[in-house]
Amino acid sequence: MYHLLSGLYQQLTRKDEYNVLILGLDNAGKTTLLEKIKTLYNPTPGLPPDKIAPTVGQNMGKITLPSTILQFWDLGGQRDIRLIWPRYYDDCHAVAYVVDAADRERLEEGWEVFENVLSAPQILGVPLILLANKQDVPDSMTVEEIRNHYEEWFQRRQREHAAEMGPVSPTSEVPTAERMASLNVQGISAIEGTGVRDAVNWLFIRVQNSRQRSDH
Repeated sequence: MYHLLSGLYQQLTRKDEYNVLILGLDNAGKTTLLEKIKTLYNPTPGLPPDKIAPTVGQNMGKITLPSTILQFWDLGGQRDIRLIWPRYYDDCHAVAYVVDAADRERLEEGWEVFENVLSAPQILGVPLILLANKQDVPDSMTVEEIRNHYEEWFQRRQREHAAEMGPVSPTSEVPTAERMASLNVQGISAIEGTGVRDAVNWLFIRVQNSRQRSDH
């Protein structure tokens, strides 16, 4: 009887676990975001911003939500470390791509990397949110400015590609174009915590919905 009740209790209290990748260029604020998430959701707070070092490899953090565990993987954003990102794609259930909204000089580099993520076959059906970080910094770009900058970059990239290679196949750009049209961009401050709970709630809802669709 004990084993039966124990098994029933474990079944009733079991939580589904989902992996969320935190991607972006180095210095975008990915680790600061992860530590803020840990501080907001876990009894033991994450590291304060002044104790955070550049990520070489990966950081991991886990939070428990109703019926769900979200495990965040903060992957280093340096050029050589980006080569290992695809190793994590098969097992991820959502992606949070972080851009530094105060660093205009590196935005185009960030879009190139973002495009590589978007075009990965394993990512095409995965919920993805674009986080415009460092909204606490004076003169940082707004969410609307970030979205417009990306869309302008994307359109220019298509024109340049067509000029070099000829017209793009109608089907070759469809997944990326559809993702761009429905792309959710949210402003956050990983240091102050502004918008972080909204981003986590978005991820929580989307991974739940995504799993329900895959079960049918």
